Amino acid sequence: MDNNNEKRAFNYLNDVINSYYSISPETWENFLEICTYKQIKKNDYLCRSNENPSSFFFVYEGLLRNYITDEKGNEFNKIFFSEGMFPGSMVSLLKNEPSLFEIQVLEDSSLIEINFDAYRDLLLQYEDLKMFHISYLEENWLIKKESEAVSFVQKDADERYEDFLKDYPKLSTRLTQYHIAAYLGITPTQLSRIRKKINICK
Repeated sequence: MDNNNEKRAFNYLNDVINSYYSISPETWENFLEICTYKQIKKNDYLCRSNENPSSFFFVYEGLLRNYITDEKGNEFNKIFFSEGMFPGSMVSLLKNEPSLFEIQVLEDSSLIEINFDAYRDLLLQYEDLKMFHISYLEENWLIKKESEAVSFVQKDADERYEDFLKDYPKLSTRLTQYHIAAYLGITPTQLSRIRKKINICK
C-alpha cells in the first residue's frame, strides 16, 4: 500500500469535511478511528442488492455508480460518485434493512471506508460533526435531489442530457455511453442521436 497516497486521501477527506463545517482536532482524531483506507478494483462492488451494508465510503480517487435493475434486467443508474463524495446505501444503513441498490466501482478507486454505527455514535457526541452531517445532507441529498427529480419529470431526454453535462462536466468523458444512457432513462442509441443533434447545432 502507498502510505503517501493514504495520507493524501485522509487529508482530502479532512478538507472536504471542513468545507461544509469546520470540525475540531479532537473530533477529527476520533473520526479517524472509525475509518479504513482501501483500494478497490474496477467492476468490484461496495454493496449488492439484498445485502445489509455496515459502512459507507469516501472517494479519494475513482468513480462509482449507484443503480437498480428491473425485473427485465434493465439497469438504471441513480447517481454517480466521484472524488469528494460519500457513496453508500444510506436508507439501508439507517433502517438496517437489505439494500435495494447496487454500488459498483467503475474505475480503480482509492476509498475510505467509514463504519456507519460508529459514525452515528460520533454524531451524538460531537456537535461539529453533526453540523457537517446536516450541511452535507442539505446540499447533496435535499437541494440537489429535488432539482434532479423535477428535471426528470418536466424535461425531455435532450434537456436531461444537457442538465447532465452541466451537473457532471468532468464525468462525461469518464463514463461510457451505456452508463450515461442508463442514468438518463434512455437507450444508448437514443443518446447517440441526441449527441449528434447537439453537435450539429453547435
